[in-house]
Amino acid sequence: MVLASTEKVVLGSIAFAIFWALAVFPAVPFLPIGRTAGSLLGAMLMVVFGVVSPDQAYAAIDLPILGLLFGTMVVSIYLERADMFKYLGMMLSWKSKGAKDLLCRICLISAISSALFTNDTSCVVLTEFVLKTARQHNLPPHPFLLALASSANIGSSATPIGNPQNLVIAIQSKISFGNFLIGILPAMLIGVFVNALILICMYWKLLSIQKDEEDVAVEVFTQEEMNAHRFSPTTLSHTSEDLNSRLELMAVQSPLHMNGNLGHVEALRNRAISSETEIQKDPIVTLDSARNSNASKEAAKDVSTQVKEETILSKRFASMDRLIDKLSVRSSEGKEDFITKWKKLLWKSCVYLVTLGMLIALLMGLNMSWTAITAALALVVLDFKDARPSLEKVSYSLLIFFCGMFITVDGFNRTGIPSTLWDLMEPYSRIDHVSGIAILAIVILVMSNLASNVPTVLLLGARVAASAAAISAADEKKAWLILAWVSTIAGNLSLLGSAANLIVCEQARRAPQFGYTLSFWTHLKFGVPSTLIVTAIGLALIR
Repeated sequence: MVLASTEKVVLGSIAFAIFWALAVFPAVPFLPIGRTAGSLLGAMLMVVFGVVSPDQAYAAIDLPILGLLFGTMVVSIYLERADMFKYLGMMLSWKSKGAKDLLCRICLISAISSALFTNDTSCVVLTEFVLKTARQHNLPPHPFLLALASSANIGSSATPIGNPQNLVIAIQSKISFGNFLIGILPAMLIGVFVNALILICMYWKLLSIQKDEEDVAVEVFTQEEMNAHRFSPTTLSHTSEDLNSRLELMAVQSPLHMNGNLGHVEALRNRAISSETEIQKDPIVTLDSARNSNASKEAAKDVSTQVKEETILSKRFASMDRLIDKLSVRSSEGKEDFITKWKKLLWKSCVYLVTLGMLIALLMGLNMSWTAITAALALVVLDFKDARPSLEKVSYSLLIFFCGMFITVDGFNRTGIPSTLWDLMEPYSRIDHVSGIAILAIVILVMSNLASNVPTVLLLGARVAASAAAISAADEKKAWLILAWVSTIAGNLSLLGSAANLIVCEQARRAPQFGYTLSFWTHLKFGVPSTLIVTAIGLALIR
């Protein structure tokens, strides 16, 4: 393709430069409007400058990619509500055998979950679990955070739904889900293993904490959890103090009660003596009066006894009624809880089955966009609630960013600059030679870190595929898979290379009680060797 007019080349380059600056550095001092607004600004400038017409701008928006992205986000939201990621987090520390075992588990779980539910989603929900588990084992968090982010990027390369650039590649190349998975899965598995090995070698000393120290840390953490949820030591001490004070009060009061009882006995004795003298003075009168008083006392006693018995019976019946009422209330509450638990379990099972059905449909080669949208709407209907709270969690800003990016990249392509540069490099980047594959990988690696991976795929995808198609159809497929592999693994090079890296860094910094800041240089020291080694191994395995 020849270059466009000088005016379009200059204006298109300015619009693309503004988009690139705001996409890579969303908080630049002169225009801190963020990535999404920067993408829309670039698209608007392309139209205003006349690089693309309004109709061409609308046509540049790839609706199948947006549909697939929307559907996978909705499915991920319902999986999170169904506690899928909670169970994955629990698997991190279940019967852990040490720091190295924990790191390998994080790498494996992060890779698998990212391949199925996108790397960004996995990083969002697993970061806090990783921080908490590291604290339980009294370990430094940064090796495990690096394992989470890097393995998420590597794992996401295996499927078309693993990350946004793979979505673009799958739609544009028309490679089926199954062929995509088979082509990259071996490289992904070996890449995760090598990545974990590099982490273990780099942080061997930090991960070589004695088992006794880990057990003590876990015991302390468990005791803290028990104190927080079961009882309070302060409350326990107050209870013991109250008990001791009551015992002391009883000990002090007991002599006073004894003295009072003795005085009462003396008074009774005096009354008895006086009554005896009265009886001796007038025995007959005293005897008659005594008989009458005894009869009246017995009658009153019988009446009071009958009243007491009736009162006791009424109290017993009332207590029995209250007990029956309590038991009936408890049984009804138990039935309601039982029904609620079964409904929740049934709903979770439906969510998992719908997700499994979506994956099976994708493996069967059905349309990826409509499969994801159908699964998302099935979950909305099965939830049988207002879907607004769940749909509000969808990252619409990401969808808008993609719309602006499609228009901006299409406008830049129309300037002819990318085609001219590719014409200069194409003879040296042919994938039928090892040297050509190496040069192509370096170009993708550099551009993915300079212009981000999705714009790189949009700029290079069609050109790389056309060059490979001139060799053979198999080489065309291999070119798309190489582009997917390298553009994804390139995100591990630096902290700014991938959105998943930034998500892990930000989530770790904001995590309550477990906050940790992952620095740029800490990531770079690990990212450079890991990216180069894993990329090279993957290129040798992709077929």
